[in-house]
Amino acid sequence: MALHVIVGAGPVGSATARLLAGRGEEVRLITRRGGGPSVEGVQLVAADATDAATLARHASGAAALYSCAGPAYHRWPTDWPPLGAALLHAAGSSGAVLVTTGNLYAYGAVDGPMTEQLPARPNSVKGEVRAKLWADQLAAHEAGRIRTAEVRGSDYLGAGTLSAFTALVLPKVLAGKRASAPAALDAPHSWTYVGDVARTLVAVAADEGASGRAWHVPTAPPMSLRRLATRAAELAGAPAARVTTMPSIALRLAGLFDPAAREMMEMQYQLRGPFVLDSSAATEAFGIKPTPTDDALRETIASLRES
Repeated sequence: MALHVIVGAGPVGSATARLLAGRGEEVRLITRRGGGPSVEGVQLVAADATDAATLARHASGAAALYSCAGPAYHRWPTDWPPLGAALLHAAGSSGAVLVTTGNLYAYGAVDGPMTEQLPARPNSVKGEVRAKLWADQLAAHEAGRIRTAEVRGSDYLGAGTLSAFTALVLPKVLAGKRASAPAALDAPHSWTYVGDVARTLVAVAADEGASGRAWHVPTAPPMSLRRLATRAAELAGAPAARVTTMPSIALRLAGLFDPAAREMMEMQYQLRGPFVLDSSAATEAFGIKPTPTDDALRETIASLRES
């Protein structure tokens, strides 16, 4: 039984903790307030993960260190760099493999499906933050100071996940109301199930040959936002979904009062056209088949109804 240290108890961190504990591993889950799932085998620790010495102490003796934290969207430029530096320090001092939960922001706007071979060409502030974090990790790996890899997914589905769909569309659909989203409703879009993120993180951490690169989470075939909403209504037994496109000006006005809405503006390119993830490499390497979208939707719906 090995020690696995997870930073962050959001949907990804919690799913990873449950997966590892279910396999009989020792899990230490670190958050500022000591929150997380109450599961046998998971030790909940209250600590500031941006404190390099503190994180290194908690990671001592660990086989793997998972970065699953998510600073507030509008605080990425200020909050991610110290956390990234602390993770590098903890990985270096402990010898644990560092596996980070990334996203697709660093690629910027691209034509066609996204693969891991695409260069980093961010076209947003948040994309620049993510690109710099990975560049620092990879440099440390190539210098022999740490062993690391990054796992990247698209917008999440699953319990507790947050996206334009889960925040703006799904609650209205379940209530039988008209929903509005700042998106091209019929553009193909990849939706990644959070449980598959956890499975990929654990698989990458266990495979020494998987280090030194990024991996895309095995993800179901793309589905437009309109079709996703329609299917959610069908599965939930709700009235037929009614979804309209939110004008950009409406999002701009919302951003005057809501920091999260304001931060969404620079990421609009991901929703206004095709946004498709190619995850064939991880499926081939680890044998992970993506969870069907219907199953991911059922969990998402159940989570919203329970909240």
